[in-house]
Amino acid sequence: MQRRRFLSSMTAAAGAALCLPTQAAFAEAASMLGPAPAHPVSYRNLLILVELKGGNDGLNTVIPYADPNYRVLRKRIGIDREHMIALDERTALHPALEPLLPLWHEGHLAIVQGVSYAQPNLSHFRSIEIWNTASRSDEYLSDGWLTRAFARTPVPAGFAADALVIGSAEMGPFMGGARAVALVNPAQFAQASRLVKPAALSERNPELAHILDVENDIVHAALRLKPRPGEFALKTVFPGGAFGAGVKTAMQALASADTPRGQPIAGQGVAAIRLTLNGFDTHQNQPGQHAALLGQWAQAMMAMRSALIELGRWDDTLIMTYAEFGRRPRENESNGTDHGTVAPHFVAGGRVRGGLHGVAPALARLDGNGNLPVGVDFRELYATVLGPWWGLDAASVLRGRFQPLPILRV
Repeated sequence: MQRRRFLSSMTAAAGAALCLPTQAAFAEAASMLGPAPAHPVSYRNLLILVELKGGNDGLNTVIPYADPNYRVLRKRIGIDREHMIALDERTALHPALEPLLPLWHEGHLAIVQGVSYAQPNLSHFRSIEIWNTASRSDEYLSDGWLTRAFARTPVPAGFAADALVIGSAEMGPFMGGARAVALVNPAQFAQASRLVKPAALSERNPELAHILDVENDIVHAALRLKPRPGEFALKTVFPGGAFGAGVKTAMQALASADTPRGQPIAGQGVAAIRLTLNGFDTHQNQPGQHAALLGQWAQAMMAMRSALIELGRWDDTLIMTYAEFGRRPRENESNGTDHGTVAPHFVAGGRVRGGLHGVAPALARLDGNGNLPVGVDFRELYATVLGPWWGLDAASVLRGRFQPLPILRV
């Protein structure tokens, strides 16, 4: 069995034992991962995915304020003009996104509008499955798009793992075999490891037995790690809350740390990190909830930028949001929005070509269900990561040709 199949084996055996970590467990496990790779490999550029779970309301995030239909469709939950943050003569940001303005003015924040896919599905479960596997809406795949990427072009053996997952036990784009580490309660993780490693396993499957030994060593060493004099510590101030703690963990994971035996515990880092911010399914009483979520994300985004600059990794990191879908343009009777189709997504990093990209919402051209037409296929975002960012064959991973977006300076 290849090492990248470890996680799926563990999950199948330990499923019910997994749980989300406490902030203390996050901090303890954060030092499992090492610094950026020094040798030239495709994965020397880091990808950080931020899932806006539940489906973000794009029209109140990136606001087409010059379109008179915006106020017609959103009489109660629309953002007041005097509170918006104008980006140009047609488009503005939600006021909670004000922390992002330095990033915007530096030209390191790209906003890709109109993102979805043909014949969009409005089920949470099915639509996020489509995004995670990069499938067509009528196609069912069992492996994540990044799992396929890592299978075709493996992450170097010196890396700690293919990916790190924070804030969710779901593997998402790493499902189906990627060697992804989901940060869970270390003690329960170690216990789960023992459940799937009977004494006879070393004889029946020595490769798997070795993998479990290595993973148990990582867990046990993480529990023993304590800050030591002279150890590198981030000076960045991170926002509070579960998402802020997850962002802090992700950044700590990129800093070097040694085990008590003086050896690097986890090689040379990971190729990708996935963070999850929950709560975007805003069917009712949306304004306050949405503002709080966007504020959390914006503050965490700027904390990530500061930490990545401190670590010397801002120029080789790409941060990208994604979600299962957007929301309908017309508000509902509960001061919220229902499941819709397209939404804008954000891409940030030191080598990002900032500005507005994609297709702006055409509120006069809603379809028969009251939804916006698709402007950009989400797999064009993925093709940008796979091709220009990592130098991989995007067509083989995505099972089709999708044009990368002009949002990178590489």
